[in-house]
This record gives sequence, structure tokens and C-alpha cells, in this order.
Amino acid sequence: MSGKRLAPTGTILIGGVDPFKHGLEGVTYLGMEWVLNPIVRNDIHVHELLASVGGNHYPQRRDQLVRILDIDVDWRMHAVSDGERRRVQLAMGLLRPWSILLLDEVTVDLDVLARARFLRFLKEETESRPCTVVYATHILESAGAWATHLVRVTLGSVKYYGETEVVLREQGSGSAGLLEVVLRWLEEDLEERGPRGKKKSEAVSYSDMMKVEYDIEV
Repeated sequence: MSGKRLAPTGTILIGGVDPFKHGLEGVTYLGMEWVLNPIVRNDIHVHELLASVGGNHYPQRRDQLVRILDIDVDWRMHAVSDGERRRVQLAMGLLRPWSILLLDEVTVDLDVLARARFLRFLKEETESRPCTVVYATHILESAGAWATHLVRVTLGSVKYYGETEVVLREQGSGSAGLLEVVLRWLEEDLEERGPRGKKKSEAVSYSDMMKVEYDIEV
């Protein structure tokens, strides 16, 4: 979706634009690979990194993100934890206003409070101006109350799309909410997919394997 990997022409459109063929104006992508970049592990202050991406042009937004993500601008990047480094990534990536934000598991290194404050900030963004967040995550403790819509993707195909409230009501999630729904979906996906490395029709049970081995030995 962010145009970083080639997809067949016309199969993905972001704001009506093919992300691989054309530049994505107003689209921001934040993924897992940033914290592995050796550049952001050098001995450099956070305030220098923020300034390098336009922090001085958006001082109010910069200060808001620093406060929400609980960042010390005097941190030196070679001496911080992965969680602290992740907070700096988010602040840098969100400094410039965006119309579409693509997030890929970027909250895995955040503690519960930082994650909640970050998601609250994103929700307020979408309520105060025209913008959209697409968030791929396996962390579900707060997603049910946060997301307005859910997409279920299985083996490269969209199997379900709808408003979160409708999904939870239709799936009869009970008190467990989104987690219960997703667990049910994953069980169905696993059953449909079968064992890794085999087509479902080729799957062999453990008892059948033992019988085959016994017959061969005999």
C-alpha cells in the first residue's frame, strides 16, 4: 500500500492513485524497519533528529507529540531503548500533517500507557480534520474501541470489511470483544490453510504418518 513493494498495476489504489507508479502526496508510512536503521543508533540528540524532519516548522505539533509520547529531547539515540527509539520514530513520522497514515505494527515496543496515548492522539486527528489511519496490528487490547472499521485479510484476499460495531454485533463477540472475534477468524483461517508448506488436500494426520512409517519398516 505504501509503494515499497511492487504489486500488479491497478490492484492497489491509495486515494485513487497507484502507489508504485506515482508519488503518494500526503501519505505517510511507518513500519518496523526504522529502529534497525544504524543511522538512528548513532550518538545524536533527539532534538536534532526532530529538527531534521521539519520540527522547527511545526513547533506546536512537535511539542504535542513530544508530550504525548513522553520523549526527552535530550536523549542520545545510541543510549536509548528500542521502546524509546520507537517513540522518536513516531514523533518524526507524524510531525508533518498527513491525509493517509499507514501503520505496520509500530506500537509493539510501546508500553501500555504510551500506546493508549498514541492511539488517542490519532483518533483526535481523524476527528478534527479529514484524514484516515490504516493500522495493521496483532495488539488487540484497545483496537476494538479505537477502530471505526475492520478488514479481515486471509491469504491475500479481503474476506470481510465493515464497521467495528457491526462486526462485533454480527459475530456475537460477547464480553471479550474484538479479541474473541479475531481468535475465531484465526482458527478458521488455520483450518482453511492447513499445515504450512502443504496444500490442504495434501495434509496427512500424525496417526496416518505413524501408520505409513510402521508399514514401511515391516
